[in-house]
Amino acid sequence: MESITSIIGAINGIVWGPMMLVLILGVGLFLSLGLRLMPILRLGTGFKLLWRGRKAASDEESAGEISPFQALMTALSATVGTGNIAGVATAVFLGGPGALFWMWITALVGMATKYSEAVLAVKYREVDEEGNHVGGPMYYIKNGLGRKWGWLGMAFAIFGACAGFGIGNTVQSNSIASVMESNFGLPTWISGVIAMVLVGAVLIGGIRRIGHVAGALVPVMAVSYIAAGLVVLAINADQIPHAFNLIFTHAFSPIAAEGGFAGAAVWAAIRFGVARGIFSNEAGLGSAPIAHAAAQNKSPVRQGLVAMLGTFIDTIMICTITGLVIVTSGTWTSGESGAALTSAAFAEALPGVGNYLVAIALAIFAFTTIIGWSFYGERCVEYIFGVKAIAPYRILWILAIPAGAVLSLDFIWLLADTLNAFMAIPNLIALALLSPVVFQITREFFANNKDL
Repeated sequence: MESITSIIGAINGIVWGPMMLVLILGVGLFLSLGLRLMPILRLGTGFKLLWRGRKAASDEESAGEISPFQALMTALSATVGTGNIAGVATAVFLGGPGALFWMWITALVGMATKYSEAVLAVKYREVDEEGNHVGGPMYYIKNGLGRKWGWLGMAFAIFGACAGFGIGNTVQSNSIASVMESNFGLPTWISGVIAMVLVGAVLIGGIRRIGHVAGALVPVMAVSYIAAGLVVLAINADQIPHAFNLIFTHAFSPIAAEGGFAGAAVWAAIRFGVARGIFSNEAGLGSAPIAHAAAQNKSPVRQGLVAMLGTFIDTIMICTITGLVIVTSGTWTSGESGAALTSAAFAEALPGVGNYLVAIALAIFAFTTIIGWSFYGERCVEYIFGVKAIAPYRILWILAIPAGAVLSLDFIWLLADTLNAFMAIPNLIALALLSPVVFQITREFFANNKDL
């Protein structure tokens, strides 16, 4: 087992090395420039369409199973997770405050990536034998690039179906069990069983129920966490200017060891900021377009404008709140890492309450991630084996939840992280090759919709 772990660890070091970070940022920057910075300039338009898209307005926009709003909430349910609490803390612990700057850069170019993914997902989606709209990288590779690229779409589907059990299931249930045990003394196996029952109850209803649950739960949890974070920042208000000074200074210069912080080079800030930013918002990973393909929206561009908000909300809003709380509290030099560092930062400002707020937020974030990723995994396995494979996959998915809650997951985390990179590679290749389609559709849409 040790030799297998070391081999996968070596592969992980390669696939998440400098080339992958350059590839993800490079494709995002290329798409941003090709779109003439439209995702950033049209952020307000995206929020306006999101508000309108809470319901499918007319038959003209009715293709799909869930509203544009629910599609975004389903995608956010999978992306807003442990990365927003533990991932940001890990980035600051390993890369220093400067890592937050590189998370922001990743998000700004990632908005163009997420926009392009959703545009292609809606344009090239299909209707399966049960009448559901299905789409995502495997479909826009097959239908956009042609049959000769079919192997690349199949590779994405295989990696996605397998990676989901790690990053979207067992790792999340383990986070729930761990945080509930450490804060409330609840045995891990009980947390696992409760999570299994709740997830099972949602999954029985398929994408429509997932969309309804995500549409109700995600806005409440995101707004509540942001509000709690703003309260802490109000308490630490005098430290905010110093925090921004640290972030911008150490994005470009090394930071010395201090307290329990071991010090970090600029490369560490870039590497961990970009890597944790991608882990959090999943721009370029190819997961979110699977949800957006089910939206009741016939316009690829309209859904793309809604989709890009996922990256903005996840990283620019929620991750920034976490990062600023950690830096303003001063706990980033304590030697703590991961969720424990975020808990310590909240507890510093809100003694006796802060750590429980983080625990509850982490548990809810992880729960919704399990729901969102279950849908991604189902669509991947349907692409490989057909709709008959969904029910067995769903059963395996539900059974994996309590197993993840009680097992040591170092190996599974490593494997899932590696498979995530293997998901990103086919998707990024497709985005680069299909970028002329995205640019053309976007130009035509805004030429015909000057009122937006």
